[in-house]
Amino acid sequence: MDRLTLRSALLGGAVVAALLPLIWTLLASLRVLPVDSASSLAWTVAPTLSTYANEIGVAEPRFSQELLTTTGLATAATVAGVSAAFLCAYGVARSRWRGRELLVQGFLIVGSLPVISYAVPLAEIVRRLGLEDNVVGVALAQAAVYAPLAVYVLYGYVRDLPAELEDAARLDGATTTDVVARIALPLCAPGIAATALVVFALNWNSFLLPLTLAAERVKTIPVAMSDFFTFERELEWPTAAAALIASLLPLVALLLVANHVLDRFRLRAAGQFED
Repeated sequence: MDRLTLRSALLGGAVVAALLPLIWTLLASLRVLPVDSASSLAWTVAPTLSTYANEIGVAEPRFSQELLTTTGLATAATVAGVSAAFLCAYGVARSRWRGRELLVQGFLIVGSLPVISYAVPLAEIVRRLGLEDNVVGVALAQAAVYAPLAVYVLYGYVRDLPAELEDAARLDGATTTDVVARIALPLCAPGIAATALVVFALNWNSFLLPLTLAAERVKTIPVAMSDFFTFERELEWPTAAAALIASLLPLVALLLVANHVLDRFRLRAAGQFED
């Protein structure tokens, strides 16, 4: 076996191992389940889409609304957080303060703190602003939680930009806004897109903040999924699995779009390098 074949086999095995829980969940959503009473490994192979068509709406009547709320909330929080993080990263990278590297490390530490550390103070701030149980309040809170991590990541992209381009633009009369919008932003676009993808996934899976800051009007998919479990440990697993698979569809669509966008950035960069 040559090295390429071995590498492909190992990579394929790693992908299958990583996707195995998702594959198991997909089969369960189609009611392809192991038989608990069987002495040997046996499965009920009678796939059906009834769990998607009927049972999700019965178990969680507002599931479609919660899916839209989660998508909009994660999008708003990502746009706000990454936008603020990019401006902050640019300001820190272009400052002449000697302690800026230490400051950036501090952003990483703040971004690594457990979400529970932010829940209580953010809940009080949101309440005082009158944004409790409001999409705007939850979006701003989630943007504040994940913005420090985005600053840490984007700082590396901004720091590596050639300062000569910005100096030449300023000599031609460009303002700071022009430099940021026309030079720094396009050159950092791949890093911004990759950072936004990670932050979106974090916002999408956020559980504690929506649970703490919202009550009834704003309910996200992670909070709704917890309703499928009861204190009596009773769970209709196929229904919960179908809800989980359905909730992943917007995230999968975003991953496909983001992969296409990042490929275009890489091709454009390669073309510039060849020129």
